[in-house]
Amino acid sequence: MKLLKTSASRLLAASILAAALPLPALAAGMEGMPHAQHQHAGEDNAIGRPGQPGQAARTVKVDMTDGMRFSPASVQVKQGETIRFVVTNSGKLRHELVLGSADDLKAHYAAMLKNPDMEHADANQITLDGGKRGELLWQFDRAGTVQFGCLQPGHYDAGMKGSVTVAASRKH
Repeated sequence: MKLLKTSASRLLAASILAAALPLPALAAGMEGMPHAQHQHAGEDNAIGRPGQPGQAARTVKVDMTDGMRFSPASVQVKQGETIRFVVTNSGKLRHELVLGSADDLKAHYAAMLKNPDMEHADANQITLDGGKRGELLWQFDRAGTVQFGCLQPGHYDAGMKGSVTVAASRKH
């Protein structure tokens, strides 16, 4: 019984310590594991929220190239509009399209430089190997500018970034 209490106490202490650690400290030991930017279905924030299937107002095709560019590099949408991004990686290198604020993208990119094997599984981003295609569904709730970039090491610094201009709706 004493051994059981000791093991339970150690497990509880380890759980408390893990919960108290800052996320970058935890992420440092999680290379190759998917990570989240805390953007989950239904959660609203400054860049919008995941779109609902069947709600896309239109489709925007985006190509990612080994020349470290997105085409187009700028997109215009209306506030409240849900966009289906059909993203193609026409290059040979792995690329990704990550939606976020300029500050969030820079912070995320810094984390990627330290943990290049980090993988993504968030609603606001898509990662594609060379020659692959995928979709990202996003609703832009607030007027302003939402940035996007490829956060694979070296790509963002090489200029692989763009923006979505969200025009204010007359309803909002």
